[in-house]
Amino acid sequence: MASFFPILLVAAMPLMAQHDMSNMSDMKDMKMPGMQDDKMSSMAMVERHVGRWKLMFHGLAFVTDSQQSGPLGGDKFYSTSWFMADATRSLAGGTFTVKTMFSLDPATITGRQYPELFQTGETAFGKPIDGGQHPHNFFMELALRYSHPMTDKTTWSIYVAPVGEPALGPVAYPHRVSAEELPQATLGHHLQDSTHISYDVITGSLRRGMFLVEASGFHGTEPGENRWIVGYGGINSYSARLTVSPTENWSGQFSGGYITKPEALEPGDQIRTTASVTYDRKYAHSHWASSLIWGRVHKELTGENLNGYGAESVYRFLTRNYVTGRIELVDKDELPVPGNYRIGAYTAGYTRDFYVFPRILTGVGANLTTYSLPETLHTAYGGRPVAVLMFMRFKLRDY
Repeated sequence: MASFFPILLVAAMPLMAQHDMSNMSDMKDMKMPGMQDDKMSSMAMVERHVGRWKLMFHGLAFVTDSQQSGPLGGDKFYSTSWFMADATRSLAGGTFTVKTMFSLDPATITGRQYPELFQTGETAFGKPIDGGQHPHNFFMELALRYSHPMTDKTTWSIYVAPVGEPALGPVAYPHRVSAEELPQATLGHHLQDSTHISYDVITGSLRRGMFLVEASGFHGTEPGENRWIVGYGGINSYSARLTVSPTENWSGQFSGGYITKPEALEPGDQIRTTASVTYDRKYAHSHWASSLIWGRVHKELTGENLNGYGAESVYRFLTRNYVTGRIELVDKDELPVPGNYRIGAYTAGYTRDFYVFPRILTGVGANLTTYSLPETLHTAYGGRPVAVLMFMRFKLRDY
C-alpha cells in the first residue's frame, strides 16, 4: 500500500473528491450543521481568497487541568488541539479541494494518555489503556477530494486520503458543534466515531437534494502509538452511510461498517452500526446545538454486543456565555474488574469568552462529571466517583 497512493493521486488528480463533510467548501452558506460533508460547518471560520483558491481555516485548543476522585482517579495538566486548513478551487466543471488537519496532542499529552475515568480503547506503552484517553495523531487528515454536478440537483464526489475519515459514524466528537465546549472525549468514542482517523481511505458519494449516500474502503486497524507518523495498510474494511438533512437546522445519519482488527491487542473483527440526529441553530446573540448519538459494536470473535448512547448540547447566550451538558450510557468490557458493565456519565459545564488576543476567542470554563456504575465496581472506583475539569479554550475567529 505504500506505493498505492502516489500512483493513485497522480492518476486521479482530475477526479479527487470530497468525503464525509467536505461538500461545504464550495457552498456560500457554511451553515449546514451535521451534514457529513464538512467538519467546519457551523463553526467559526477564517476565510481568505488567494487567486482562484478559497482558503478556509479553523482551529481549537484546550489547556486543561483534570482532577478525578476515587481509587483509580487521576490528575493531570495537559492540552488537546486541532487545526484544519482547506484549499478549494473550481476545476473541470467541478470543485477540487485539498484538506489537511493537524493536532499537537503528541507533544502536549505526556504518558501517551490523559486521565478519564472508565475510558478504554487503544494502547500506551504496549498495554491497553484503561481509565485514559489516547492523544490524536499529528496528521489527522491529509486528503484530496473532487466533486462534480451531474444535474442541478445531483452531485457525485470522490475522496482519497492517506489518513482521513471514512463514511462511518457521526461527526467525530472533537468537531461536533454540540461538543465544542467539552475538552474530554466521549466514553462512547470507540463505539461511535473512532474511525475518524483511519489510513488509506477512499470514499465515493452521491448527493441529491437532502440525501447524501457514501461508501468507503479503508484500513481498519487503529493508529499505533507513534502519533507523529502517517501509517498505512491494505484496504480491509468497508462502510456506508446515509445522511438526510431536511432543513438547514436538522440532520441525521445512519451508517454501518465492517472493521478488520481495529484494536492492536484484541483479536477479532467488528461490525459497527451508528445513528445520530443533530440540531444546530444560530440566533442574533445566541447559538444552540444538540446531538443524539447511538453506536453499537458487534465483536465477531465472541458474539458480544456493546452499545453506547449519548446526548450532548451547548447553548451560547448573551454572546459570550456557554452552558454545556452531556449524558452517556456506555457498555464497557475492558475495565479492571472482568465483565460487561453499563456506565453512566453526566457532565455539566460553563464557559465564558474573553477578547484577549486578536482573532482568537479565549474562553475560561469548567465542567463536572458524575458517574453511575454497578455496585460490583465500587471497590475499584469508589461509590460516587467525580471528575472536575478546568480549562482555557482558544478558537480562531474572523472578526
